[in-house]
Amino acid sequence: MSARVFDTPAALLAAVGEQFGPSEWVTIEQDRIDLFAQATDDHQWIHVDPERAKDGPFGRTIAHGYLTMSLVNRFLPELVEVRGVAMGVNIGTDSLRFLSPVPAGSRIRGRGELVKAEEAKGGVQAVVHVTVEIDGEAKPACVVDTISRFYPET
Repeated sequence: MSARVFDTPAALLAAVGEQFGPSEWVTIEQDRIDLFAQATDDHQWIHVDPERAKDGPFGRTIAHGYLTMSLVNRFLPELVEVRGVAMGVNIGTDSLRFLSPVPAGSRIRGRGELVKAEEAKGGVQAVVHVTVEIDGEAKPACVVDTISRFYPET
């Protein structure tokens, strides 16, 4: 599925309630988990020790929650594209919840919903609620409200 395209930031204002996606699937391989562990210095065995993790609570290694959340940045451009912008800025997130672990080898993807859009300091601020789904699982890996600001071309 291709991204929902908005020709200008102002077009977001009339789209609150629209749902987007899903994005493409991304496989969470152990190599990606290990690289995230190196980048964040989080080497907890449930993430990086496949042998020990076999006897752990999940039966294998799992992705860091923040690795899963960070991939929302990959999913967003697949869900929403705002054109006519001079600059887009990530403002932050609200309401982040990790609901299910993501075992190594799993596939995840994102779905979105524009839950809020308003004019803000020379641009439009948008809140997209993103649900990160795990292939074959009913419960998502995480949900997060992303906050972005889009400044129109002048």
